[in-house]
Amino acid sequence: MSMFGDGLDQAVQKAFTRPIPKSAGAQMRYLVKQLKGTKAVAQMLRVSQRTVERYVKDQIKKPRRDLAARIEREVKARWQPQIRAKAREQAASTGGIVIDTRARLGYTAPIGSTDQDRIRHLTVALPPQYAARLFDAQERGATDQQLREIAAEALKEVYFQDGGRRAGSLEEVRFTDIEHLEFDL
Repeated sequence: MSMFGDGLDQAVQKAFTRPIPKSAGAQMRYLVKQLKGTKAVAQMLRVSQRTVERYVKDQIKKPRRDLAARIEREVKARWQPQIRAKAREQAASTGGIVIDTRARLGYTAPIGSTDQDRIRHLTVALPPQYAARLFDAQERGATDQQLREIAAEALKEVYFQDGGRRAGSLEEVRFTDIEHLEFDL
């Protein structure tokens, strides 16, 4: 997926009330139950249907590293959907979202101002409307670049312009060379 999409997913996963199943067999049984059959799970994981059946019966206990990662990713994507939706709704309506990033940030401003890009480490609480925009764009299948633009616009308003109290003539914020990105609800 993308850096922004994965970051948003990890933030929502922190709201889970129970851990995901640990063993490969338990994870596979969960996927079979969710997708209503071994054939659909086999197609999704790109393995044979018989392999899925053997994991369900605990005849195979240790998957290959790449298969284990795919199984875990698919389980996490489906785990506790109501809690995931509730966490997103709360962030989008009242709570907002916190972005912690180390990236090259600069801006376009009128002539005579210092708009040089530089590496900055920021931890900024974004208001709920930006959390809602990020989650809505992610659900619509937005690209990493589109999510980055929404985050840059949020940083422009909250960090650079301080909610309209300064830098009113700021035109655009450049958000590039991301070294670290993490979201929290």
